[in-house]
Amino acid sequence: MSSLRFQAINAVLSRTIPEVKPPSSKISDFYGVNVFDKKKMKDFLSKEAFQSISNSIESGESLHREVSEQVASAMKAWAMNKGATHYTHWFQPLTGSTAEKHDSFFEPTLDGSAIERFSGDALVQQEPDASSFPSGGIRNTFEARGYTAWDPSSPAFIIESASGKTLCIPTVFVSYTGEALDYKAPLLKALSALDKASIDVCHYFDRSIEKVTASLGIEQEYFLVDTALFNARQDLSMTGRTLFGHMSAKGQQLEDHYFGTIPERVYAYMLDFETEALKLGIPLKTRHNEVAPSQFECAPIYEEINLAIDHNQLLMDLMDKVAKRHHFKVLLHEKPYAGINGSGKHNNWSLITNTGKNLLSPGKTPKNNLMFLTFFVNTVRAVYEHADLMRASISSVNNDHRLGANEAPPAIISIFLGSQLNDVLDEIETSRVTKKVKEDPNLWHGIPKVPSILLDNTDRNRTSPFAFTGNKFEFRAVGSSANSSAPMTILNTIVADQLVKFKTEVDKLIKKGDKKDLAILTVIKKYIKESKNIRFEGNGYSDEWEKEAANRGLSNIKTTPKALDAYISEKASELFEKTGVFSKREIHARHDILLESFYKKLQIEARVMGDMVNSIIIPAAISYQSKLVENVKGLKDIGFKPETYKAQMEIITKLSEHINFIKTNVDEMVEERKKANVIEDSREKSIAYDENVKKYFDPIRYHVDKIEQMVDDSDWPLPKFRELLFIM
Repeated sequence: MSSLRFQAINAVLSRTIPEVKPPSSKISDFYGVNVFDKKKMKDFLSKEAFQSISNSIESGESLHREVSEQVASAMKAWAMNKGATHYTHWFQPLTGSTAEKHDSFFEPTLDGSAIERFSGDALVQQEPDASSFPSGGIRNTFEARGYTAWDPSSPAFIIESASGKTLCIPTVFVSYTGEALDYKAPLLKALSALDKASIDVCHYFDRSIEKVTASLGIEQEYFLVDTALFNARQDLSMTGRTLFGHMSAKGQQLEDHYFGTIPERVYAYMLDFETEALKLGIPLKTRHNEVAPSQFECAPIYEEINLAIDHNQLLMDLMDKVAKRHHFKVLLHEKPYAGINGSGKHNNWSLITNTGKNLLSPGKTPKNNLMFLTFFVNTVRAVYEHADLMRASISSVNNDHRLGANEAPPAIISIFLGSQLNDVLDEIETSRVTKKVKEDPNLWHGIPKVPSILLDNTDRNRTSPFAFTGNKFEFRAVGSSANSSAPMTILNTIVADQLVKFKTEVDKLIKKGDKKDLAILTVIKKYIKESKNIRFEGNGYSDEWEKEAANRGLSNIKTTPKALDAYISEKASELFEKTGVFSKREIHARHDILLESFYKKLQIEARVMGDMVNSIIIPAAISYQSKLVENVKGLKDIGFKPETYKAQMEIITKLSEHINFIKTNVDEMVEERKKANVIEDSREKSIAYDENVKKYFDPIRYHVDKIEQMVDDSDWPLPKFRELLFIM
């Protein structure tokens, strides 16, 4: 019987491409058909109820009970018309994935018959088991009660499967005592704080602005691999990445995959999941090949940030489900293959007013440019002030493989602005601001040489973790499997806090007698000078940058356990409590959950590595070695001289050396794992796994990969990189 590896290869080669037919050739015909959006609400609700829920969505007003009943009844009618039999509160616990508990609309009646019912109470609130989700000690095992509460700002939707349809209602998830147990609740609080702070600053320039919304576009990178090959790799299926595997002769060095022709089988898959996503109102716009072989990217049009993140979480789940129809497995791990690029999730963030203005887009008038510079410089200042928090927000065991690996931004948080904006800030910093200048229509009091600021005035810097790209900031360091709520909660919180500080300083100067525009410019100049060290226009991959960053006083925290310390610093605690985004208890719980996730994932990797070495790698090496030994014995028996089988003896010796090294180091790794497992403190345990267990991974891998190169190809049991990356 052929090995599992060759069975998998044969399965891949025999695949046929399924035919995919979208509902219409025009996306507009089916876009959002499975979403209970405003248009459908208007059709199903009374005028008063529709206005009430519209106000709730736009301004956060509470809904009256009778309106909730109307909305629930309308949702049920719409969902049942679409064929839904069940409903669920769809939420984002701190597991990193989404969660749902389905209930049917069916209810028995006293006379023995049944009705379909969905009440306002069921819409607004439900009670899943809180003890079974990560809580960081907020909930004990015996304290099971937790609540999901409806988020009206994110529309309900219907998930279709081959077996049925379910109405999904986006919700927050909180403990019985009110603490957030999810990603959405803190994000909504951060967005509220940002809205208020932004409006207060906007009123310096435009009193008609009544709301500021954070906008987000999430570029999603991913790998595809055939399910047969995936299932033949224990490491891929258990950890999401290859723990072993020698790089194939061809990788990404020819740069021929990037933006190349999309393989036909992949194209069919993309068309299928895009169709399902568009039906769910996810505005996917872009698809293309990424840099590494078998790596791809999709990207939506920008949306309000809460909805954009809900859509990205839904998209990742959808991509995985649809992939099964095409015999693919989606790899969202940040580094599934050593030696080639990993995957990120680029978060493109901007601020939009209710009047339609992008606050991070340069204007055509001096007044608009002063407004732009206000929000632009405050964002730079916020990131400078809380760079360690930004670093913590992207930390994970997966992303540690990617950050600073000459394919992704380094672990040092810096900001790329582009040469023109850099010059503008330098000009403002070095120019004299004088109180003697009369009110000047160009608003640049005493700064005559500031150039006009143009849209798309910056190049793109792939080595920068936080780059300005014309009318938005791009946080490039977010991991591909991450929930973007974590970094976006931090970004919106720190900018909100910074804007409050800015307004306080400006108002102080105005109270002293400075003209408003002069006061604004004076504070901007101060912030430019204070935050200058975080601005970097060069190559973030270079060794020189690490040295320069250290001289500038910038942190370079390379691993997760220590990066996460920023969450529970006094500075962070003060920030979170002041803005109301996290209580001290909530952020300490989150810190503990992230540490627990870190060491558990390393624990799994170490176990899988040990299992594969002992049950697959060493037996394969010994089996091949035995063949060589038999060969040598045969040659010796028939009278060949030792020099004629010298090569075989060298291979036998080398194999023995590699086998002994691997076995010795795996045994030592197991002992270190046992020592780490008895440590009770989550931070200490995570550091022990990171420094004492993980240090064995690369040396063991090196020797396993050497064995892979030596063993007869027909005897090697694991699909090789050339097969995982190029057979599709």
